[in-house]
Amino acid sequence: MVVLNKIYTKTGDDGTTALGTGERRLKFDLRVESYGTVDETNAAIGVARLHTENQSDLHAMLLRIQNDLFDLGADLATPDNGEKLEYEPLRMIETQVERIEKDIDTLNKDLDPLRSFILPGGSAAAAALHVARTVARRAERLIVHLGETPGEHVNPSGIRYMNRVSDFLFVAARYSNEGGKADILWVPGENR
Repeated sequence: MVVLNKIYTKTGDDGTTALGTGERRLKFDLRVESYGTVDETNAAIGVARLHTENQSDLHAMLLRIQNDLFDLGADLATPDNGEKLEYEPLRMIETQVERIEKDIDTLNKDLDPLRSFILPGGSAAAAALHVARTVARRAERLIVHLGETPGEHVNPSGIRYMNRVSDFLFVAARYSNEGGKADILWVPGENR
């Protein structure tokens, strides 16, 4: 259980932050940037949820994803460097990936197949979900970069989960656009 009695500690005043292992890293470190962008994705989903309250199924799915993103942040903030910790770190697991895949399938089953790329927009919910999707893609790029960095380890389930989040958000945006009927289609070269 997390207990936060004091919000400011002044320990980061030197430009560093503590990982879950106790190790301190610069605030622009790739690992910190990765879990920070996962947090940014979570915040963007929180804004999107403001527009999905009338879609209880989607609203609940987004809340589950927000909770999972905190799990992913905890996973990323506690690198698996082979050292024994005094506690069992929280790790993403494949059942989380499988659950979000089922949610994607549930939302996608009644959508018409795409015959064009779509422009971000339509309803307020869809527009907010597209913003969250682009932030999720950035988080995924950073996490993959981190995993390819010598000396760093990233849980493969976390990478797969983050990839599914952006897929989910794309499908959720279409779902929020009257089941895709209000999608705005890209017209290549329209303004030439």
